[in-house]
Amino acid sequence: MSVVLNGFTEVGLPIILAVAGLAIGALAVYFIPFFKKQRDQNKANKIVREAEIKAEHIVKNAQLDGKQTINEMKLEADKEIKERKVEISAQENRLSQREQSIDRRDAALIQKENALDEKNETLTRRLKDVDKKEQALQQKIDSIISELEKVAQMSTQEAKDELFKRVESKVSREIASYIKNKEEEAKEQVASKSQEMLAMAMAKYAQETTIEKTVSVVALPNDEMKGRIIGREGRNIRTLETLLGVDLIIDDTPEVITVSCFNPIRREIARMSLEALIKDGRIQPGRIEEIVEKCKSEVEETIHKTGQDVAFKLGLPRINKELLDYVGRLKYRTSYGQNALEHSIEVAYLAGTMAAELGLDQNLAKRAGLLHDIGKAADFEIDGSHVEIGARLAKKYGEGEVVINAIESHHGDVPCKFVISHLVMAADTLSAARPGARSEMLENYIQRIEKLEEICKSYDGVYQSYAMQSGRELRVMVIPDKIDDVGAFKLAREIRERIENEMTYPGQIKVSVIREYRAIETAK
Repeated sequence: MSVVLNGFTEVGLPIILAVAGLAIGALAVYFIPFFKKQRDQNKANKIVREAEIKAEHIVKNAQLDGKQTINEMKLEADKEIKERKVEISAQENRLSQREQSIDRRDAALIQKENALDEKNETLTRRLKDVDKKEQALQQKIDSIISELEKVAQMSTQEAKDELFKRVESKVSREIASYIKNKEEEAKEQVASKSQEMLAMAMAKYAQETTIEKTVSVVALPNDEMKGRIIGREGRNIRTLETLLGVDLIIDDTPEVITVSCFNPIRREIARMSLEALIKDGRIQPGRIEEIVEKCKSEVEETIHKTGQDVAFKLGLPRINKELLDYVGRLKYRTSYGQNALEHSIEVAYLAGTMAAELGLDQNLAKRAGLLHDIGKAADFEIDGSHVEIGARLAKKYGEGEVVINAIESHHGDVPCKFVISHLVMAADTLSAARPGARSEMLENYIQRIEKLEEICKSYDGVYQSYAMQSGRELRVMVIPDKIDDVGAFKLAREIRERIENEMTYPGQIKVSVIREYRAIETAK
């Protein structure tokens, strides 16, 4: 028995232990998740309770904050309502005061209207009385006029016309005599000084009357050269016209090529290029390009040097270099056959001399005189008159107000603001109007002379008129029995005004009306 128990013990104990272990393991496997789940559930419940507690605190705090905010807003609203009430009350007081003022004004207006109505009625009654009196007076005047017409044997209109004629004749004579006396007084004061100053200015500067003109015709050694210039299928002449920007006119005139272009700079470059090609003899597109570029450089250099030489010659410092180039370009510009550069130099000298006599700035007057026609250096490239272009250039390159006004006013386009502007205008007239300065076509000259004599002969009392000194002086002979001394003065003034309004002419025209009465007796 003990052996069996021992044997069982030795064999069955491990089994029992194993079974017990399995049972314990099974129980552990079952209960461990259960306990873990229970533990998680407890944690979740705890978190929920904490969250609920926090939510309750948040809600309570929010309720407290909301109540506080509501109270603050209520206080602010009450305060604003009180302020609005005060403001509304003030506005009501002001409106009440305005209503009272309007009522007072309304009452005053009503009183004024009543007074005006009374005055209107009074005036109406007076007007009726005046109308009655006027009718009665008109009847008396008509009766008096009819009696006067019977006595004078003249109608009312005839009497008016006669009276007007007498008044007009008397007033016209008085006005003409007054104007004559005043002008004579002014002439006596300024004539001697102005004549002396102009004579001195002209005497101190003498210029040759022969002015070089820009050439637009190139002479050829022979007619064969025309064909060489034209080239095969015209390629040479096309190259020349394209590079130079001019028109080359080759017609039936022997040994001559005409260069046509409004731009005098291009025309000069074309002339120099053609002469260089003719002298060189190698006329083909490649050589033409070389010659044209060389001539352009030479002309630009000449323009620049000419501008500097003129400024040095006149003693004018600090002129913009680009503006001096425009001065140099005037060398190739002409006006009525007069070289623009020589004309500008003349004006500069004359204006400077007159300024020195008057005690003004001589260099400033020279500067204004030199630049007065600067617009002519670019009027073939820029739209506008040479006056407008010159003023723009002067402003662009920093010239002073005196120079700009002299440019703008030297043809009377704008008023002269400075004495130097008047001097430049006078110098410009002297330079342009002196004999030989400008060329004029014979046909235009004859038409101008005929127009002058036609204007003179259109007046009653003129029996002869003569245009003298190439149309710069007009002498008018009148019949002394028809025109007296005062009438002669009035006639000269009227002729001058018609010439200024109806004619275009260079310089000035002097009008002289001559009235001569001769008593002739012959002793036998």
